[in-house]
Amino acid sequence: MELKLITLYLMAFLYTAAGITHFLRPKFFLRIVPPFLPMRLMLVYLSGVAEIILGIALIPEATRSLAAWGVVALLIAVFPANIYHFTSKGAGMKTPMWLLALRLPIQFLLIAWAWWYT
Repeated sequence: MELKLITLYLMAFLYTAAGITHFLRPKFFLRIVPPFLPMRLMLVYLSGVAEIILGIALIPEATRSLAAWGVVALLIAVFPANIYHFTSKGAGMKTPMWLLALRLPIQFLLIAWAWWYT
């Protein structure tokens, strides 16, 4: 099995698992949604649904490209939460600042990874 296919399955698993986690631990995700956004809990659930759907849709070749574009869009859409998590010094969580800072450029690597399948 080639590397591109292995990493595709890894990506599909990670997004599906992350999406499920939105429903298992919504309070965690709620803390990093910027407070200026309305219906924050609904946004947590909607982003979880999107991650699950996109993760699953990455597997079939027929939906892979569209799902990859969806992942790119989702990563851009949730970037303000990563910025808020950093600028709020962890939003009350005990996450090291260096990790929060590292997460910001990693978002661009995740976008590039998803774009590889578009």
